Amino acid sequence: MLTINNIEVVYDNVILVLKGVSLEARAGAITTVLGANGAGKSTTLKAISGVLGSERGSVTKGTIEFDGKRVDGGRASEITKLGIVQVFEGRRVFEHLTVEENLIAGGHIQKHYAKVREGIEMVYSYFPRLRERRTQLSGYLSGGEQQMLAIGRALMSSPKVVLLDEPSLGLAPMLVEEIFGIVKRLVDQEKLTVLLVEQNATMALQVAEHGYVMENGRIVLEGPAAQLRDNADIKEFYLGLNEVGARKSYRDVKHYKRRKRWL
Repeated sequence: MLTINNIEVVYDNVILVLKGVSLEARAGAITTVLGANGAGKSTTLKAISGVLGSERGSVTKGTIEFDGKRVDGGRASEITKLGIVQVFEGRRVFEHLTVEENLIAGGHIQKHYAKVREGIEMVYSYFPRLRERRTQLSGYLSGGEQQMLAIGRALMSSPKVVLLDEPSLGLAPMLVEEIFGIVKRLVDQEKLTVLLVEQNATMALQVAEHGYVMENGRIVLEGPAAQLRDNADIKEFYLGLNEVGARKSYRDVKHYKRRKRWL
């Protein structure tokens, strides 16, 4: 459904950020991209959703294809209408609008208000907490509720593909588990395709079907999520576990990160 073929991304015509990245988001499934800060994960999502131009970045090589059509270089509004929507890191809700007004804003591409109301009811069915707070200013929501709202707002455009950028960032473990559970239900029941960027490798590999590991702008490892969970390097590099399953100290993990080279 969504395929990235050997793309390179350059900022300011000088800074090479992505180097020959290829990956596939499988239809009706969750595909995850793991990596440390600065690995190029968010840039990959922005290349797909068409917002690179606003940050003085561009895809200089390779192609991005969605349903057999090239979308690299397209405008963000056009790509949204095709059925690809991004939930940005840090939630970015409209703080001075109510929960319901945020959802209405997310449905701006819908041609009929009846479709907007239908979308709102669908969002409330998955996130009942948002229904309880529908008249509340979103700036006063908790971090978890804002993340739910950001995902719900993205669903208002009736997307086929959702690009989720660090949905667990800054949230308590119980909230992370709840949100990931809802995302899994959306995939199963609404037949969504999700490309998930995460640093929480444990949770991401639990819900994903397939995964990629990115480092320094390159894909350095890929495979079924179950296989990656059992990979010794993944365990040590991301989960801080040694070969017998014991938890390593933070100092040991930092040392491992400095000496490990995937390529």
